[in-house]
Amino acid sequence: MTKAWSSFVAGLLIGIFVATVGFASYLRVQKSSGGDRSTQKVLKLGHGLDTKHPVHLAMESMKTRLEELSGGTMTVDIYPSAVLGSETECIEQLQNGSLAMTKISAAALENFIPSMAVFSLPYVFRDETHFWNVLEGELGQELLSKGEQKYLRGLCYYDAGSRNFYTKSSPIRTPEDLKGKKIRVMNSATAIEMVKAMGGAPTPIAWGELYSALAQGTVDGAENNAPSFSTNKHYEVCKHFSLDGHSRVPDMLFMSLPVWDSMTEQQQQWLQQAASESAVFQRELWRKETDAALEKAKAEGVTIYDVDVEAFAEKVQPMLDQIENPDIKSLLDRIGSLN
Repeated sequence: MTKAWSSFVAGLLIGIFVATVGFASYLRVQKSSGGDRSTQKVLKLGHGLDTKHPVHLAMESMKTRLEELSGGTMTVDIYPSAVLGSETECIEQLQNGSLAMTKISAAALENFIPSMAVFSLPYVFRDETHFWNVLEGELGQELLSKGEQKYLRGLCYYDAGSRNFYTKSSPIRTPEDLKGKKIRVMNSATAIEMVKAMGGAPTPIAWGELYSALAQGTVDGAENNAPSFSTNKHYEVCKHFSLDGHSRVPDMLFMSLPVWDSMTEQQQQWLQQAASESAVFQRELWRKETDAALEKAKAEGVTIYDVDVEAFAEKVQPMLDQIENPDIKSLLDRIGSLN
């Protein structure tokens, strides 16, 4: 009896020990994976992209990295697909502090930060290398900080590629090939003026209506990056894609300045590091997606054209020369002087 009782007690103690260790391990895992939310700093992030987009995947990597850096004391709740509102609505939520972070196209920021209009201008950057040298340098950081007077703090840039012309019946190999062609553009004065300068007929149409507009012949072509061309199946209608790269408009990760100011210096450092690392990760994803999109287009019968970019840039130079805004003119001079 004594022996049996001793065995029972020993077994009970071992069981309690195993359960305690197991529960402690569970708590550690929960903490590191964002489980102990009662003591966490939870940052809410909303954006309009789907969950397969490279930017969303980069945000997921930022969330994981932030949890690692902070030992589970910080995390990010991500709300994709515009469930928290449009880009403009998310910006407004950042300003009042009800939302911590959002992804914003530089083009959508023009109404809040006029200097961002520089990204929508054609051929401001000589090539991709020049583009990233500017964004990763002093000037790029300066542009990220320009939103602070509107309660917006920039964290990093995400790649959104270059915009290129694509058409239905005949290719755009030179600016002259645009003459008389109706080209869908965003409802942007800059985009409209650019296509006019090249000899085309700019036609603003909502993005969601573009496929049918192309199929019905309302427009002869459009302009966008390769992944957008491919994922929206515009290759079914347009069989000519020209790599003219007339503009590079980045996506940007912005944070509510009131929320940023509510964080400790250490928390700010962790978040900035996680965001910066996510930007590097996203650029690699975007590069792969662009290559895959062009290969998909080729497989669908699309011809990809390399063109003389300088010929297109010369056509729009008078447009750039006529810019009167002193801030934009200064930015163009500074960008042009950088390698």
